[in-house]
Amino acid sequence: MLPSAVAREFDPSRVGPKSRRTVRDWMADFTCFLAAVFLGMLGADAVADNPHIAQGYAEFDQVLGALACAAVWLRRRWPVGLALVMVPISVASDTAGGAAAVALFTLAVHRPFRYVAWIGGLSIAVVPLTFWLRPDPAMSYGVAIAFGVLLTGAVIGWGMFVRSRRELLLSLRDRAVRAENEAALRAEQAQRLAREDIAREMHDVLAHRLTLLSVHAGALEFRPDAPREEIVRAAGVIRESSHEALQDLRQVIGVLRGGEADASGRPQPTLAALDTLVAESRDAGMKVVLANRLTDPDLDTVPAALGRTAYRIAQEGLTNARKHAPGAEVTVTVTGAPGEGLTLSVRNPAPPGDVPEVPGSGQGLIGLAERASLAGGRFGHRAGPDGGFHLEAWLPWAS
Repeated sequence: MLPSAVAREFDPSRVGPKSRRTVRDWMADFTCFLAAVFLGMLGADAVADNPHIAQGYAEFDQVLGALACAAVWLRRRWPVGLALVMVPISVASDTAGGAAAVALFTLAVHRPFRYVAWIGGLSIAVVPLTFWLRPDPAMSYGVAIAFGVLLTGAVIGWGMFVRSRRELLLSLRDRAVRAENEAALRAEQAQRLAREDIAREMHDVLAHRLTLLSVHAGALEFRPDAPREEIVRAAGVIRESSHEALQDLRQVIGVLRGGEADASGRPQPTLAALDTLVAESRDAGMKVVLANRLTDPDLDTVPAALGRTAYRIAQEGLTNARKHAPGAEVTVTVTGAPGEGLTLSVRNPAPPGDVPEVPGSGQGLIGLAERASLAGGRFGHRAGPDGGFHLEAWLPWAS
């Protein structure tokens, strides 16, 4: 189905009976009508002065030409039919020559080349017959034929030029619309990706803190008779985790409000902060073993972008172990070297006791897979046959 603009320009018969001409359409149709009338008047004068035409035929020629000029108003509805009918009429009437030229021009503008080729070729073929029936007193037969063929070809060429120009303008307009739509889609996609990044960052940052709060609050709820030292330690962890979560939340809100990622003054953690993360987990009562097997054991040598991704993966792994395997010993292993890549794994056996009900949706593992993929790496996780859990990520490390 053609768009309305293309249908109006190149296929007026598809616009529908209820469509109304625009001001531009009325002006174009009126101009074509005046052109047909003007050329018809010239043809009528030529017929009246032509000694080769029998007396009484001039009136018939003029009546036929007037009807042809009136039919010009039908050019938008039936361009093919009008141009085809005008071929024999133009042979019989010189006054209808202007209307025939307008019909042929309209055909070249509004219809494909196959229609123009057949009807235009037929119009050229009848030129010798026209001048044989009504010779021109001012020109020889050969010159008259050449002039008629040249004039018909010029009308067809002009119409095809107008059609090509309109097609070019419509193509440029369509490209502009597509470019605007693509720009809107790119903007929408960029907004969606930004929202996903913010959501992933909020999950990675806040889940670790809130899990600490949930675990220790649950311990206080189910063990109100715990020793005072444990209660004090749990309360301290809750207070510290609440403070850290509030700071992290302020940082993310600052980003949402258009600020920079470090607007709070707190730099994004890298792999150099892994020791602090492990110590924090140990303070919360977890059993964590950190195995640093890098070629250069100094974690500060790891690039910042790579280190941030590895840190978030380790943080999420420890958070999951704290939620789903409380009391189990967790092993965090970091291996790799420049040019070989960095491998980080978090492994834990089955929990020794009952696992408390801790809310979770599995979005963390999905976010880690997206992080690793965006960094050009790989991420996988699996449950062990003994009830344990193992997650591992490989990230590229340029040499």
